[in-house]
Amino acid sequence: MEVRRLGKTGLKVTELCLGTMTFGKQADKMESFRILDEAFAAGVQFLDTADAYPIGRESSAEAGRTETIIGEWLQGKRQQVIVASKCFGDVGPGPNDRGLSRKHIMDAVEGSLSRLRTDYLDLYMAHQIDPDTPLEETMEAFDTLVRQGKVRYVGISNWRAWQVMKANGIAALKGLAPIVSLEPRYNLLFRMIEEDLVPMALEEGLGIIPYNPLAGGLLTGRHTKDAVPQEDTRFGLPHHTGAVYRQRYWQEAHFQAVERYVAWCHEQALDPVTTAVRWVLQQPGITSVIIGASRAEQLPASLRAAQTPPLDQEQLDWLDQLWFQLPRRHEFR
Repeated sequence: MEVRRLGKTGLKVTELCLGTMTFGKQADKMESFRILDEAFAAGVQFLDTADAYPIGRESSAEAGRTETIIGEWLQGKRQQVIVASKCFGDVGPGPNDRGLSRKHIMDAVEGSLSRLRTDYLDLYMAHQIDPDTPLEETMEAFDTLVRQGKVRYVGISNWRAWQVMKANGIAALKGLAPIVSLEPRYNLLFRMIEEDLVPMALEEGLGIIPYNPLAGGLLTGRHTKDAVPQEDTRFGLPHHTGAVYRQRYWQEAHFQAVERYVAWCHEQALDPVTTAVRWVLQQPGITSVIIGASRAEQLPASLRAAQTPPLDQEQLDWLDQLWFQLPRRHEFR
């Protein structure tokens, strides 16, 4: 598996990263271990998690279950794996159990380190922007963690380009650890980051680690619009999570695009899952693509993207029209 440099840092990561947000909910501990083992055997040495995982949890009491599973699996392998985690989401019932305040960040990292059974994180990210906390406070807290050796690099997920630039302007002015990577949503059906986030990252030398390459599973072609989403899929998850995924992708135009896409893949003798991941891997500025699964047997098709020959220009041109023909929906998250 190819190894790529994370932005302009010296950190090297594998071109595929295993996302773990299903662990502890859609995938129990043993299934999570199977997924981890399969990815590791295929050469994936980059893990992405968050203290608020698993997704679809019913209360903050379940937060951290994913990191606990990873921490158990990680024993004896820590030096072989790049571990990234995130903070922001609810991890408790109190008013300071979420956000990007100095208090929450300092508390959150200790919780993650304990559950992951490690004394440092290779990459620590702000999961969302926090409108209630000054960016100066957030960046100073992250810098403290870097200076303490608990965090090697700082990144963000789901921020706007101007927010990243403002944060790194503060970091440059005050001599703080800067943001070195971005984790945005990106796939054939959602390419809004190409308008500003990607050009900014290319100009500033920031790594891009996109998630959702399969559009929540819609690009597999297994879903139909009139069917009720199954509970073990992103679209059928309870409470807020399932609703968010349905709002993102459960639209007539998306189903029509996927129907065309799957038919085209069959004509080209391509696997829809492998092709969707391969497409993201080939886009400018991409460091590593986050893949995931709720069952181990779902993983091989995504893993094959690392061994699949690059898509040619004619194929890339055809895939472009999937996005260009969609109605523009100006949603970022």
